[in-house]
Order: sequence, then C-alpha cells, then structure tokens
Amino acid sequence: MDYPAEENNFLVEHVLEIRNSYRQLLLKELIPDIQSDNQFAKQLFHAPFALVSHNTANDPVFNYANLKALALFDLNWKDFTALPSRLSAEPVNQAERERLLAEVTKKGYIEHYEGVRISSSGKRFQIKNAVVWNLTDKNKCYIGQAAWFDEWAFL
Repeated sequence: MDYPAEENNFLVEHVLEIRNSYRQLLLKELIPDIQSDNQFAKQLFHAPFALVSHNTANDPVFNYANLKALALFDLNWKDFTALPSRLSAEPVNQAERERLLAEVTKKGYIEHYEGVRISSSGKRFQIKNAVVWNLTDKNKCYIGQAAWFDEWAFL
C-alpha cells in the first residue's frame, strides 16, 4: 500500500473499511461529524490518537498506521507496513497479544485493552483503553484487524 497522501486520498478505500467495521461493531464513529469520506481519511491520518491495522496473512503484517502510530513506533511508512504485527510486542508479551487477537476474532472487538508495545528504537510504552476490532470489506469478508488508542505512557 502506498503512503497516505493527497494524491491517493489518504488511502480512502482502506480507511473506509476501518471506519465502517468500527461503526458496525461499536455503533459509533471513530471521528464524529465528518461527512466526506476523503476528509475522514485525511483527518484519520493526522489524528491525535494512534490507529493501526494488519492483514490476514498467517503472520499478519501491518498495512496501515496514522502519523501518531508511526511516531510512537519510530518507523516510517515503508518499514511499518513491512513489519509483522506480532513484533510490535516484545517476545515476553507476544502470548498475551495473541490471546487478545483470538478474543477479537471470536467476539468481533474488545474495548479497554491494555498492553506493552515496543518501538523500533527499543522504547517501551504501555497502551491503555485500546479498542481492537475485526475488519471486513464491503462484502463482509474478513480482511484483518485494527487497533485504536489515545492513551499511552512510556516505561
């Protein structure tokens, strides 16, 4: 996937899958009061909260991150979208992360998740009150998972 920019409408097609899946499962909006899909995609990329998604590979790889998430993980777009999502957690925390994702797969979403993540430069941070949900496309086919959080603390 290309870097989100004006030229590609900030990856509006993928962002709408994120938005619509969130809306269907949680019955609310990620960013309220935005009518235009293109405006939503741009605001999501520049939002003050972190948002990431990964695909459905056997070892899922990130396929989206907004600017806040890229900064937290100390990665550029190219490197982030080549990263298996399991590597966002230290090995000691990967089993808990896998348990979380299995629960999301089963239930559709979870709220109030807390966990420790690690940036590419080795900075550890705890995320709090995260929402993690399944992504589906317009045909209701499962296409991955996304996570949103606006609370974190460096450890």
